[in-house]
Amino acid sequence: MMHIRWFGQSTFLISGERTVFIDPFGDMDGLAERGLRFDYPPIEGVEADLLLVTHEHVDHNAVEVIGGSPVILRSTAGTFESPVGEVIAVASEHDEVAGTERGPNTIFRFTLDGLRLSHFGDFGQVELRAEQRQAIGELDMLLLPVGGGPTVGGESAAAIVRALRPRLVIPMHYRTEAVNFLDPPGEFLAALGARVERLDESELEVEQLLGTAEDPTVALLAPPS
Repeated sequence: MMHIRWFGQSTFLISGERTVFIDPFGDMDGLAERGLRFDYPPIEGVEADLLLVTHEHVDHNAVEVIGGSPVILRSTAGTFESPVGEVIAVASEHDEVAGTERGPNTIFRFTLDGLRLSHFGDFGQVELRAEQRQAIGELDMLLLPVGGGPTVGGESAAAIVRALRPRLVIPMHYRTEAVNFLDPPGEFLAALGARVERLDESELEVEQLLGTAEDPTVALLAPPS
């Protein structure tokens, strides 16, 4: 049984036969000086076998907060062997102008417990390119930013879901009570029009929520507190 825990923003612990941690954030106090709020609880006491970093921004790359001496794949593209088997790292951009404003971003794709997952980091392109879609391939689960600003917003995120046809979608990187500089997920939910499960916790058991490629489930996790 695969278990997912959301720590806020784009940060997840995915647990099955092995554990994968994605995009850990560290001390975010510097945002307050710019009038931005980031009040998710700190990451403490977490270990992983594999640690993935999609890009080198402070809310995604605090590898020092994760224990267990994980293998780290950090802001890279290619095909790699890891504790969970093959990981495909797809080059992408953090903005709509070929990465010239916010830099590169990595889309990670891997299989755990027989389920095919992809995490899009801070994907900010206007749309998914054909070669990126081909490299990602078929998916069971997609973790996707939907809050606009430095990433794709609702309409573009919905188009990505329709292109990739996952069975389960977990929105991330959107406005909550802890974050004030992104849009809420409502535009994405309306644009996609799929079945939504609004959960009372920041954790879920994946197999219980899997839909189909034709009728996916969107799992809206409760923000951690």
